[in-house]
Amino acid sequence: MTRFSASPATPVGRRAVLWAVAGAALGAAAGCSGAAASRARPAPWSSGTASPWPSPALPRTTAWRPTSAEVDPEVKLRAVRLVEAIGAWPYGHGGRAAARSRVAALGLGLPRDLVDQAGPLLPAADQAALQVVDAQYGGILARSASVPVVCRQWTRHSATVRAGGTTVDVRLFRSARGWSVDALHPARPGPAAASPAPDVRAVLSDDRITLPPAAAADLRSGQVHSSVTKAMLALSGTYRLGVSVVRSGHPLDVFGTSRPSDHPRGRAFDVWQIDGHTVVLPTTPRSLIERFMRDAAAAGSYNVGGPVLLTGGSPGQFFSDATHHDHVHIGFRS
Repeated sequence: MTRFSASPATPVGRRAVLWAVAGAALGAAAGCSGAAASRARPAPWSSGTASPWPSPALPRTTAWRPTSAEVDPEVKLRAVRLVEAIGAWPYGHGGRAAARSRVAALGLGLPRDLVDQAGPLLPAADQAALQVVDAQYGGILARSASVPVVCRQWTRHSATVRAGGTTVDVRLFRSARGWSVDALHPARPGPAAASPAPDVRAVLSDDRITLPPAAAADLRSGQVHSSVTKAMLALSGTYRLGVSVVRSGHPLDVFGTSRPSDHPRGRAFDVWQIDGHTVVLPTTPRSLIERFMRDAAAAGSYNVGGPVLLTGGSPGQFFSDATHHDHVHIGFRS
């Protein structure tokens, strides 16, 4: 899997061309992720006012789609479509008013004030492209759900292109008409620490660990416990890890309970892809997932959840439920 990270503003030029190529590769990666690929969207400025900067284009993106293996494909699709509508726009169509129009155009009857909760998903920019990397369950119950939508975003500010992105915890409820969104909780990793710890630097530079923007920012903030980074490094010696969520962009409590989650305390991380195999897909070898979960426990995790219920370990060390049907959760006490 190609690795990307947010970078500071860069004038349009050779690096922006590389970003465009990288965006195409990312779209392909999303397609093999449960994000079964659909046709590529048009270039970001193909509608609306023509961009005064004709080349290079922002990366072309693909619309994320759930697979038939999902516990409930509709809940993820509703969450993702809203994030895509808010976080991408053609030249000259930035701002909250235009975002509200895009949300209304979805025809889902969503509250217009959801745009006011978008935070970093709606930066001030002339133009934006957005690629959903993964959408996982933060929790799914009979009538409520949390879907952290992990995305990368490219924005244009005059003749400058910036690469970034965020993770949005989308909250949904089920009514007689199906799933609908009632709140957005974007990731807020906080500022980067002045001097990252050596294990944090090692994770950030490890090409066998793919971190989306919010997860990388979590690590740079200095608010992630060393048990997490050490386990990542131990596991990357055997596997290539596609990390989805670390600290922010996840429910504060274990969904549906008042019990604090290990994620906001910087004591957990989720993996949605192992050695290029997406956890949610039925074609992913169960033996690979089982071995990975056991190795996560051996790396010090007291709480390993995934789509397979394993035996052995300490009492309660392994668990499986609908929420963890699409990723492996790896938690630590300290």
